[in-house]
Amino acid sequence: MSFASPAYLAALALVPLVVLAQVAGRRRARRYAVRFPGVPILAPLVPSVSPWRRRIPLGLFLAALAALALALARPHATVAVPREQAAIVLVNDVSRSMLATDVDPSRMEAARSAAQRFLDQLPDGALVGAVAFSEEPHTIEAPTDDKGEVEAMIEGLAADGGTATGDALAAALALVDGRGEERIPAAIVMLSDGKATTGRDPLPVARAARRLDVPIHTVALGTRGAVIQIPGGGLLPVPPDPETMRRIAALSGGRTFEVDDADELGGIYEQLGSRVATKEERREVTAAFAAGGAILLLAAAAFGLRATARLP
Repeated sequence: MSFASPAYLAALALVPLVVLAQVAGRRRARRYAVRFPGVPILAPLVPSVSPWRRRIPLGLFLAALAALALALARPHATVAVPREQAAIVLVNDVSRSMLATDVDPSRMEAARSAAQRFLDQLPDGALVGAVAFSEEPHTIEAPTDDKGEVEAMIEGLAADGGTATGDALAAALALVDGRGEERIPAAIVMLSDGKATTGRDPLPVARAARRLDVPIHTVALGTRGAVIQIPGGGLLPVPPDPETMRRIAALSGGRTFEVDDADELGGIYEQLGSRVATKEERREVTAAFAAGGAILLLAAAAFGLRATARLP
């Protein structure tokens, strides 16, 4: 939080001054108090007020002073606000390793379900595209405001072939590049479960994405001991490659995740959807502090009159 008029923060000194004045006033009252021998007899007839109830009005009053002092300084806070428009490209690995069942019911089905949840919670103004890849990017959907087209594409995907991660990222980057001055904020969300086996190196593509201010958020899906059945009856290990995924995200300015559970994957996709569809803005929050101070003042007065029949 920052302040447009920080000099007014000096008004916070009123808080300790009021406390000192309160302490001095109580000491003065005790010093000049007149004691009557009949007070113990009358004490049971006077309603008792707990010490804590006596302190609540003063505490509320001090909090009100602090809130109003902060309001004078015109505080500004960084808040996340919806983008007027943003382009998000989902990059889906549909290589043969996605048939592994180490993620229930399978990596492919878990990724499909998570992508659907991701699309469901995106704001209406967002443009969403998709790239599906195995040995090459074979299914490409340009960013559109019709999420139904992307949903239908994802629903029809089938797993087979190798993993051309770099080529897929280059295809996704091409979808959000080249728009000149009209280029809108964009991000890429890539889910892959294995190491790149063919095509170009994905790391230079990640560096290019960084230059274009297009972060690549990566999700490494699967467990290290996973295997799939191959023709002929053998088993092929298909562990994820989290190290490469981390490097891609770091080089591009994105975030990276490792998951081995379908529910966790869905939560990550929802989190990323909220992240890429909002932006941070500095906004003045003076009104909130002023309103809070006024409410605290009213509460202090109400508690004071109720507890001690006087204002704090």
